[in-house]
Amino acid sequence: MPSSLDQLKSTGTVVVSDSGDFASIAKYKPQDATTNPSLILAASKKAEYANLIDKAVEYAKKHGGSQDDQVDAALDRLLVEFGKEILKVVPGKVSTEVDARFSFDTKASVDKALHIIELYEKEGISKDRVLIKIASTWEGIKAAEILQRDHGINCNLTLMFSLVQAIAAAEAGAFLISPFVGRILDWFKAAHKKEYKKEEDPGVKSVQSIFNYYKKFGYKTIVMGASFRNIGEITELAGCDYLTISPNLLEELMNSEDAVPKKLDAKDAVNLNIEKKSYINDEPLFRFDFNEDQMAVEKLREGISKFAADAITLKDILKQKLSA
Repeated sequence: MPSSLDQLKSTGTVVVSDSGDFASIAKYKPQDATTNPSLILAASKKAEYANLIDKAVEYAKKHGGSQDDQVDAALDRLLVEFGKEILKVVPGKVSTEVDARFSFDTKASVDKALHIIELYEKEGISKDRVLIKIASTWEGIKAAEILQRDHGINCNLTLMFSLVQAIAAAEAGAFLISPFVGRILDWFKAAHKKEYKKEEDPGVKSVQSIFNYYKKFGYKTIVMGASFRNIGEITELAGCDYLTISPNLLEELMNSEDAVPKKLDAKDAVNLNIEKKSYINDEPLFRFDFNEDQMAVEKLREGISKFAADAITLKDILKQKLSA
């Protein structure tokens, strides 16, 4: 019997590793890999990655400027160093995140994305192997629209918790979106003081609704379920375009032989009765409809704050190294 992981891949789902720990990624043979400041921070604390921090610090010292300028340069370089190593073990793409502090600044997000791509290209890595990760705020979605349309840079709109964000992202032409399954479940469990079976998991339901909407209306944007708490959430989304999965859950799937039937199919979505909406030229409507979803508002705010805090912690580590 093939493993549950192999069965998942056979449903048409592309498996992506959600990790900055590239030493463990190759084991599961994912197509792509995603990173974020929290994952990079966790990996950077391991001794085997000390040389990457040293490279980033050395680059920043040559970069010159104020201490803050050097710290920023070191962080950007560190993200690219991790991405470069990950691309040695995955055949596809790596997602690299724009600083979460720019989540409400379209121009700053675009400028930072262009700089990250420039750093990759100087390392001989073409932009078609990199996804720029940006939070799914209105400003972030607009940044992705500019990067996709004007620069041919593919974007991964992350911290996505609602169909409203997903519709705007698809209209903006984003290459890929990352709706967060587990964080939605966390909110509902805390808010309603109850446990959810995998079939009724609100995070799973959210991704199902986004997948069906995209397939119903022919959007090309890839749906990549993310932030899983258990393998039940994953198997309920078998057939989704992509799923990005942490190493511990990849290990569980690899060691399981439980059946993983296909649950999502684009052909089924075509016949669903779904209302079409548009936000692309209507910022007030986007903000109003998004604001009506308390869970999405709270989880987006929390996610941006957490990624920004972890980026600051990373910067503190780099600042100490630069001062040494």
